[in-house]
Amino acid sequence: MPILVSGSDDRQVKMWRYNESKAWEVDSCRGHYNNVSSVLFHPNAELILSNSEDKSIRVWDMQKRTSLHVFRHENERFWVLSAHPNLNMFAAGHDNGMIVFKIQRERPAYCINENLAFYVKDKQLRRLDLTTDKDQAICKLRAAAAFMQPYYALSYNPAENAFLLTSRSHNKEQCFYDIYRVARDSDGNTEAPANRSPGIAAVWVARNRYAVLDKNQQISLRDLSNKEVRKVEMNIPVDDLFYAGTGVLLLRNDEGLQLFDVQQKRVMAHVKASKVRYVIWSKNMEYAALLAKHTLTLINRKLEVLCTQQESTRVKSGAWDDEGIFLYTTSNHIKYALTAGDCGIVRTLDLPLYILAVRGTILYCLNREATPVEVPVDPTEYRFKLALINRRIDEVLNMVKSSTLVGQSIISYLEKKGYPEIALHFVKDERTRFGLALECGNLEVALEAAKVKMTVSYAKNSLLFRANANVSSQICDDKAIWEALGEAALIQGNHQVVEMAYQRTKNFEKLSFLYLVTGNMEKLSKMMKIAQMRNDAHGHYQTALYLGDIEERIKVLKGVGQTSLAYLTAATHGYEEEAAALKSELESKGQPIPPVDPNAKLLVPPPPVCKLEENWPLLSTARGPFELLGLVPPSKAAGAGVSQKPAAAAFAVADDEMEEGGAWGEEGDYLVGEDGEIEVDEEDVLAGTADDGEEGWDVEDDLAIPDVPAATGSEDVVVPNRGQAPTSYWPANSRLVADHVAAGSFESALRLLHDQLGVVNKKPFKEVFMSTYASSRVSFSALPNTKVLFNYPLRNWQEASLKNGLPAVAVTLSELAAKLQNCYHLTTAGKFADAIEKLRKILLSVPMLVVNSKQEVAEAEQLIEICRNYLVGLLMECARKEIPKSSPAELKRNAEMLAYFTHCELQPIHRILTLRTAINAFFKLKQMRTCASMCKRLLELGPKPDVAAQIRKVLAAAEQDNKDANQLAYDEHNPFVVCSRNFVPLYRGKPQCKCPFCGASFSAGLEGTVCDVCQVAEIGKDVIGLRISALQK
Repeated sequence: MPILVSGSDDRQVKMWRYNESKAWEVDSCRGHYNNVSSVLFHPNAELILSNSEDKSIRVWDMQKRTSLHVFRHENERFWVLSAHPNLNMFAAGHDNGMIVFKIQRERPAYCINENLAFYVKDKQLRRLDLTTDKDQAICKLRAAAAFMQPYYALSYNPAENAFLLTSRSHNKEQCFYDIYRVARDSDGNTEAPANRSPGIAAVWVARNRYAVLDKNQQISLRDLSNKEVRKVEMNIPVDDLFYAGTGVLLLRNDEGLQLFDVQQKRVMAHVKASKVRYVIWSKNMEYAALLAKHTLTLINRKLEVLCTQQESTRVKSGAWDDEGIFLYTTSNHIKYALTAGDCGIVRTLDLPLYILAVRGTILYCLNREATPVEVPVDPTEYRFKLALINRRIDEVLNMVKSSTLVGQSIISYLEKKGYPEIALHFVKDERTRFGLALECGNLEVALEAAKVKMTVSYAKNSLLFRANANVSSQICDDKAIWEALGEAALIQGNHQVVEMAYQRTKNFEKLSFLYLVTGNMEKLSKMMKIAQMRNDAHGHYQTALYLGDIEERIKVLKGVGQTSLAYLTAATHGYEEEAAALKSELESKGQPIPPVDPNAKLLVPPPPVCKLEENWPLLSTARGPFELLGLVPPSKAAGAGVSQKPAAAAFAVADDEMEEGGAWGEEGDYLVGEDGEIEVDEEDVLAGTADDGEEGWDVEDDLAIPDVPAATGSEDVVVPNRGQAPTSYWPANSRLVADHVAAGSFESALRLLHDQLGVVNKKPFKEVFMSTYASSRVSFSALPNTKVLFNYPLRNWQEASLKNGLPAVAVTLSELAAKLQNCYHLTTAGKFADAIEKLRKILLSVPMLVVNSKQEVAEAEQLIEICRNYLVGLLMECARKEIPKSSPAELKRNAEMLAYFTHCELQPIHRILTLRTAINAFFKLKQMRTCASMCKRLLELGPKPDVAAQIRKVLAAAEQDNKDANQLAYDEHNPFVVCSRNFVPLYRGKPQCKCPFCGASFSAGLEGTVCDVCQVAEIGKDVIGLRISALQK
C-alpha cells in the first residue's frame, strides 16, 4: 500500500497510508524542536529527509522511525529540500542561501590482489575474478557503527585470507577497524567472525602482523587474534598510514610522507606531498602514485618525485598497467600519466568510476553503486609515447604503420621530444610539413612542400581567383616560406636551393652576392643585365663593381646624372676617350672639373680561382629505422657505395633512363623574360651543371675488364649529437630558486616561488631574474669574426663535473647588507619613497640567495623581517601624510597612525625620529598622558644630549596635566601588530592573516589578495617556506 510523508508546525514528521477515499496516520518521527519546513523520501533508500526551522536537517529510518543523522547550521533556518533526479545529492535552502550535500560516502571500499578484486557492497564482502569475470559474495559483514560511517578502506592478506576493513569518522573516538578471517571455500551466506577495535587506520605489514594507528597518533603492531604485539613509539605526528611493502609503512603528516621501517624504527626517505588520501603501488613495487584531492604525484621506491599533475576536478582512483603507465579517473575523465612527466586524456566519463585494474585495453572499475564495470580504452597514444620515451623503435614502427595516430597533439609532442622526422609521417598539411622539414634539416621535403605551396598560390592567382582579396596575403606567405628555405639551405651550404629561393623571392641583391662568392661570373653578368632591364641603377652599379666592369660603371654614373663621378672613374682607370667626352660635357654645363688623384689605383676584384659548382660537402649519416622502412622521407643519408655529395639525393637527375640528347650548351641568354620579370628554370637549377646525356663522348661498354674486386665505399660516418649546455643540468641538480633563474628556467623558478613563498605576482621579479641570469655566465670572443662564446662559472667547481655543477652565487648577504645601509641613509634623510623602492628590491633579492649554513639562513630571514618592519612603517607614514588635517577626526587618525609608527621595530636612530614626531603631534592635541609615555620611551633609547634636554622639558609639562583630551584607538599596554593595508592595530588574540613571504600582518578577511608590502605574495596562502640552502629539507 502506498505511503505519504508530511511535516507540519507540530514539529513532527508523519507517515500516512491512503486509498482512494481516505488517508490514516501510520507513525510519527519526533526529534525536531521547531516547525518542520520540508520533507521528502530518499529516491533510492528506505530513508526520509526533513528540515526545520530549528536549523537542522534530519535523516530518518523508515522502518525503525528513528533519527540516523542530523546536519546542523547554527545561524540559518531551513525552508525547502530537494533531491537530485539522478545523483545521490540533495539541496536545502536556508535564510542566507542554499547548500548541496550528500548523506553518505559513495566510494566503495576495495582492494586488488593479482587477478582478484575484493570490494564491499550491501553489507557483503565480494570477490571479482578478473580472468573469468566471476563475481560472488564470500562473507557477510557486521553492520556499520553508524549510518553515516560506511567502510573507508579495505586491506587483504592473501597468506591468511584475512581482511582489514577500516571505518572513518570526523570524530577520532568513533573510528574503528574490523578484522575478518574468511574460509577459502566460504559461500557468502554466513557471517564471518570479526574483531572490532578502535583505530584510525590499519594495514598489513607481514604475513601475520598488521599495524594500527590509534587516536593518539601512535602505531601498534597486532597479530591475527587482534592482540597487541609491540608498540612503536613515534616522535613525529602521524595522520594516516599506508602499505609500502613487508615491514615498511608510509606515514602521512603535514610535512608529507615518510617511508618508515617498522623493525629499525627509522625514517628511510621523505617526500613533500600534502594531504595524500590514497597510495597505489605498481605490480613490482617500483613506482607509487600518491592521490590527493586535486593532485597526482608519481614517485619511485626511494620517494623521489617523478611527475606531478594538478587537476581542476577531484582525483578519484587509479591503477598501474603492466608497462608502468598509470591510468586514473577524475570526476569526468579517464586520464593517463607517464613517469617521464607526460599526461593526457584517454576518454570522458558521464559518472565517476573507481579503477580496480588495467588489463590490456580494458579497465575494470566499480561505479558508485559498487557494481563492476568494464570500460574499453584506446591505449595507442600513451603506449606510443612510452615507446618513444624508452626508445623502443620497433614498437614505434609498428604503431606508425598500423595505427591512426593523428592530431595536432601528437605532432606537437613529437616535435617537442626531438622527433620532427617522425612527425612528418603524420602531417598532410604542406605548411606544417615545411616547418617540420626545416627543423629536422630535410631540405628535400621542405623544397617539395614549398613547391606545392607555390603551385597552390599560382592556381589562386588565376582568373578565377584574381578578385579574391586573399591572393596578396597568400603570395606574401609564399615569399616568407622561400625566405625561410633559403636561410636553412644557406646554413647547410646548399647554394643551389639558395639560388632557387632568391630567384623565387626576387631578392636580386642577395642573388648577385651569391653568384659572386660562388665564382659564377656568367650568371653574375646576367644579373647585371637584369638590373639594367629593370632600371635598377643601384643593382646595376653594384654588380658592375663585383665584375670589375669599368665601362658599365661609367655608363651607370653618366646615366643617373653623376657626370663628375663618371669623369673621375674614366680618368682614373685610363679611359681617355670617355674622360675627354665627359670633361667637355662638364665644361659646357659650367661645372668644375674634379682633380684626378695621381696615386689612384685600379679597383678590380680578384678573379675566382675555382668556380663552386657543387654544394658544400657534408658528412653522410646512417639512415634511421624510419627512413629504412620508407615511413619518413629520406634525409641526408647516403646509400650504399661511395658517399654521395649532399645535393645528390635532392638535385640529381630525376630519370636515369632518359634518352640522351645532343643539344649541348643551348641555354637561354638571360634569366628574365621580355617584360623584365625573372623566369626560373627549375630543372636547370636542380640539375646544377650536371650533363643530361652522353652523346658526343667516346663512351663504350665493351671493354675487357679483368675480374678485380670493386672497392667498397666508405662506411657511414655518424654525426655526433649536439650536447646539452651546462645550464640545462642546473634545475635538475637543485631545488633552489636562484639556480633555476640562473639556468634561464624562469617558469620552474616561479613555480618554486609559488610553492615556497606564495608568489602570485611575477612582474616585480623581472629585474631580479634578469640580473641573476646575466650574472651566471661570462661571454667572450675566442677568435675574430666568430660568434660570442659563453662560460659558466660554478660555485662547486672543485668537485663538480658537467652534469652535477651548480651556478656561481649572484646575490650575497653582504651585498644586500650594503644596500640595506643605503636604505637606512634614505630613511634618515626623509626620502621615504626612494627607501620603499630599494627595500622592496632587497626583499625580492632574498630568494636569489644561496647560503651554506643555518646561521646564514637565519640572517636571511632576519633581513626579511627588517625590510618588512621598515616597509610597513614607511608605507604607513606615507599614507598618513596624505591625510588632510582639516577636521578633528582627521587629526585623531593622524595621531593614531603616528602612535602605531612608534611600535614598528626600527633601528634606534629611526625609532627616536618616530617618537619625536609623535610627541610633537600628541603635545599639540593635548594627549598629555600618551605624550608623557612616549617621552619616557624616547629617553630610554639614549638620544643626543640636546634632544634629551628638550624631551625632558616636554615630559615635565605633560606630567603636570597627565590626561588625554581625546579617546584614540590606541592601547600601548596591549601588544599589537599593525594591519599593513588598513593601518589599524591587531591586538594579541584577534584573528589575523599573514603574508607567507614577508610576514606582514593583515586583518581577517583579506586572505587571497596580494600583499601590500612585498606586492608579490598571496595573503594567507599555505606554503613550505623560504628555501635558500641545501641544508633546508
